[in-house]
Amino acid sequence: MKKMIFLLLTAVSLSAVVYAQPGGGFQRQTAEERVARVHQKLDSAFKLEPAKLATLDTALTVLYKKQDARMQEIFSSGERPDRETMMAERQKYTDAQEEILKAVLTAEQYAIWKEKIQPSMRPQRPGGGQGGGGGQQ
Repeated sequence: MKKMIFLLLTAVSLSAVVYAQPGGGFQRQTAEERVARVHQKLDSAFKLEPAKLATLDTALTVLYKKQDARMQEIFSSGERPDRETMMAERQKYTDAQEEILKAVLTAEQYAIWKEKIQPSMRPQRPGGGQGGGGGQQ
């Protein structure tokens, strides 16, 4: 009987710990949060002029809001979109982001962005696992 109570209390405690962990549910960052993250990374890496950063912030905010609206539109249809459609949509916005960055950064800075900074900004999966499927972009 004591063993059963102990096991029950252990199970309840473990489930409480799991639910109390931050990041348990995925919540997408707002456009402003994503822009602030890119801004911070670029400013700390390259110390860009304030005018360049302001231009970048504005362009990325518009782009991310368009992307969010498009994704909302796709998912509001009630049907789950196929993988190819989603990949094509995401690639369109990734290409647009790259064009914005190329316009603001020098070729050398852009190369550093692609090789070192951008990979560090990809969302990490809980537990640090890389998971299966999907390769590099």
